[in-house]
Amino acid sequence: MIPDSVDQPSEEPVHWSIMGEGSMTADRLASFLLENNPGADSGRAALLASLYVEEAAAEGVNSDVAFVQMCHETGFLRFGGLVTEEMNNFCGLGSTGPGNPGLWFPDERTGVRAHIQHLKAYGSTGSLNLEQVDPRFGLVSPRGRSPDIFGLAGTWAADGQYGQRLAELLERLCE
Repeated sequence: MIPDSVDQPSEEPVHWSIMGEGSMTADRLASFLLENNPGADSGRAALLASLYVEEAAAEGVNSDVAFVQMCHETGFLRFGGLVTEEMNNFCGLGSTGPGNPGLWFPDERTGVRAHIQHLKAYGSTGSLNLEQVDPRFGLVSPRGRSPDIFGLAGTWAADGQYGQRLAELLERLCE
């Protein structure tokens, strides 16, 4: 169900589902990030966009959803909260407040894979296709509890408008 307060672009519908195929290319994802943070490293933006497309495809997760969630969680790679750039944690995984900034991953690919796997736990009851790197994958209960982005409000994040914020980012991405 799409909330009434969100208008879809007329050319191509926005896909709110966590599972499925994204419609944007890695180049478009990287451009979107740089449009919203011109100071971001363009090489890193391109790398992350490619990793999101690859890792999401491997697990059947919508890469558009995962990428905009990363943009939201990191402030378009500005970070500035509990999670720092060096953590390679692009979704705030395990970050619960002061004294617990979240999980660290050894490189970008592992951090992206952990994010994708955690999204899959929310969006599906299916098993992982790649080696599990998300130590919190099994903690999502029930599995498949949020088939779309709106179900992440109050579950992934305490913010009751979390799904709406992701929807707005998806609309901008798809413009």
